[in-house]
Amino acid sequence: MNATPATPATPATAATIVVVEDEVMIATSVAKRLQAEGHRVEVSYDGLAGVALCERVRPDLVVLDVMLPGIDGHEVCRRIQRERPVPVLMLTARDDETDVLVGLGVGADDYLTKPFSMRELAARVAALLRRVERAAALHGSVSPTIPPPLVVGDLVVDPARRQVVLADRAVELTATEFDLLHRLAERPGLVRTREQLLADVWGYRDGAATRTVDSHVASLRRKLGADRIRTAHGVGYALAEPS
Repeated sequence: MNATPATPATPATAATIVVVEDEVMIATSVAKRLQAEGHRVEVSYDGLAGVALCERVRPDLVVLDVMLPGIDGHEVCRRIQRERPVPVLMLTARDDETDVLVGLGVGADDYLTKPFSMRELAARVAALLRRVERAAALHGSVSPTIPPPLVVGDLVVDPARRQVVLADRAVELTATEFDLLHRLAERPGLVRTREQLLADVWGYRDGAATRTVDSHVASLRRKLGADRIRTAHGVGYALAEPS
């Protein structure tokens, strides 16, 4: 009996994805899995060629290895984000906090530590693409009201302009960092679980990527101050209320 083929993504969710990975076996496996989901996939095996490929095809999402010949994945991420914002899922061989924080700080939306399952990678890619679609729909809709800035002590989070000001100083955040902070700022003092944040910010429904939340919170603390976000141990996080 022949196996039932994987059901491809519907045309509405099909995307152009660039994979930048120097390990040929991993790059081939990732490309095949994403193609089975219905996406168009282009592959590059080094950093500089990856930047050029992204400039040429203008992908909807990039799967990017950290360790690359030429220039590393962090520099690739900086350069492709400089041209235009694009979701980036980084692949790292080490679950090293510093390595991860650098990647998030230059604009990566999420990361996977090798070895990883292709099923998990496909799920993360699908969730990131849905998030982009939701953001585009909201941006294109006509709203009768402009959402007001959220003011928490000396912190101002402006969703209309996607700007953050702390003590009269502008703070540069990545798109994901902003979305996470905005969610916490909606109810200062209220603890939101990691699973809630994964669902609300990333669109992940299975709660299997809680380390992603922890890493982004660590990155926010570096930019806003260590005491700005409170940890409820074993539960989640809350934005500290003004004293």
